[in-house]
Amino acid sequence: MNITKKVEFIKSWIQKYVDSMPVKAKSLVIGISGGIDSSVSSTLCAMTGMKTIVLSMPIKQKSAQHDLSLSHQEWLKKKFSNVEGHTIELDNLFEAFESSLSKFDNEHGMANSRARLRMTTLYQVAAANHGIVVGTGNKVEDFGVGFYTKYGDGGVDISPIADCNKTEVWELGKELKILKEIIDAPPTDGLWDDGRTDEGQLGLSYKELEEAMYNESSKNRDKYLKIRKANLHKMEPIPVCKIPN
Repeated sequence: MNITKKVEFIKSWIQKYVDSMPVKAKSLVIGISGGIDSSVSSTLCAMTGMKTIVLSMPIKQKSAQHDLSLSHQEWLKKKFSNVEGHTIELDNLFEAFESSLSKFDNEHGMANSRARLRMTTLYQVAAANHGIVVGTGNKVEDFGVGFYTKYGDGGVDISPIADCNKTEVWELGKELKILKEIIDAPPTDGLWDDGRTDEGQLGLSYKELEEAMYNESSKNRDKYLKIRKANLHKMEPIPVCKIPN
């Protein structure tokens, strides 16, 4: 499917999903980080014509990342009359959370807690607007290496771009004329004070990960499988204790 048809297909899929709901949602709520995934996803939501609420939710955010989020928010609002944008500062909430759990401090756990606070915020805004929360994960993250926070950015109602590889998301971004500085920005999950990139954490670029996903002879295949194995618990159904009759 060419890129133009793909844009139309995803937009229509969102509309059809909402139309199929027993109680039809009145809004689409989505978090924007200033990255390509959330920028593409939020633009596709806006294209449906439904009320689209985009939230920038900084938590000790690097200014460069937050500035991109705000730039995209303004770009969307100028382009689509159905878009409503908000910046919700979560620094104080996160600091209170950190303080309350100081006896149980863990750097990685606290990083993931940022994503979970954002998820909670999205669902509150969705509840107040009779909406659903829209995910922003791509196929490499969601079904390849599991590079997301369980019950954080993985906690959503629908995932419009989860069947798109990262390279496809960049192509969608160009087709949608997303801001060039967002397309060119190094991917990052925005969970760390030092602003570390996804590639820095994973040890491979998304192009390398994508190639290793599909090519069993890839020089990076073992590294890809190691990352995938460590995160498989996120991608598989929750284990349930089955009691025999």
